[in-house]
Amino acid sequence: MIPLKDDNPISGRPTVTYFLIGMCVVVFFMQLGSESYRTGQLFYSYGLIPSVLMGNDQLPMDLYAIPAYMTIFSSMFMHGGFMHLIGNMLYMWIFADNIEDSLGSKNFIIFYLLSGIGAAMAQVLVDTNSQIPMVGASGAIGGVLGAYIINYPKAKVLVLIPFGFFSQLIKIRALYVLGFWFVLQFINSSMMSSQGGGVAYAAHIGGFVSGMILILFFNKTTKRKSKVIKGPWNQ
Repeated sequence: MIPLKDDNPISGRPTVTYFLIGMCVVVFFMQLGSESYRTGQLFYSYGLIPSVLMGNDQLPMDLYAIPAYMTIFSSMFMHGGFMHLIGNMLYMWIFADNIEDSLGSKNFIIFYLLSGIGAAMAQVLVDTNSQIPMVGASGAIGGVLGAYIINYPKAKVLVLIPFGFFSQLIKIRALYVLGFWFVLQFINSSMMSSQGGGVAYAAHIGGFVSGMILILFFNKTTKRKSKVIKGPWNQ
């Protein structure tokens, strides 16, 4: 199930969403131009390594670039490949604009970064001795999805459902689309081998839960209350 767009209009221009997408794209192409990207050293220098963050390990001097706590933020803008970047930016493009619209730009950037921190800590706590670098915006975007399912559960999302050589376009409520995504993270996490690298499913789950909790607080404190705009998707 691949989301393509939502039928949930916004009242203004989502400048922070555009900025975050632009930053991720720019950083990725900067990665491609770096020799340390091809050798993998870049991920150890700027990616989040649980054992280093928790003080269980130290990076050698030739890999050290920034303090360990700063990698929580630098890792949010890095991606491991084109498909990693495209997948994350697709979800950001579809769902983040409505959360920014409901919270306002300043509150949204705070919400996004806090969701990313929650996602990072969830991944770290799963294995504090892990030496595998974590990169990607998916944890913070998971927070956006968690907020969306709280604020706009009835909004319709156009999704592509592949059936072998055939595919089907259908509109489904966000509650089911994002609920399916959340459940899928648990399933994939349980199936993932503990050996080697892989997808940081704990970060996805942690970001989603963080977003659900944070949006309840932000909804109470922001002047722009989050409500589903009335439209044909509510029918």
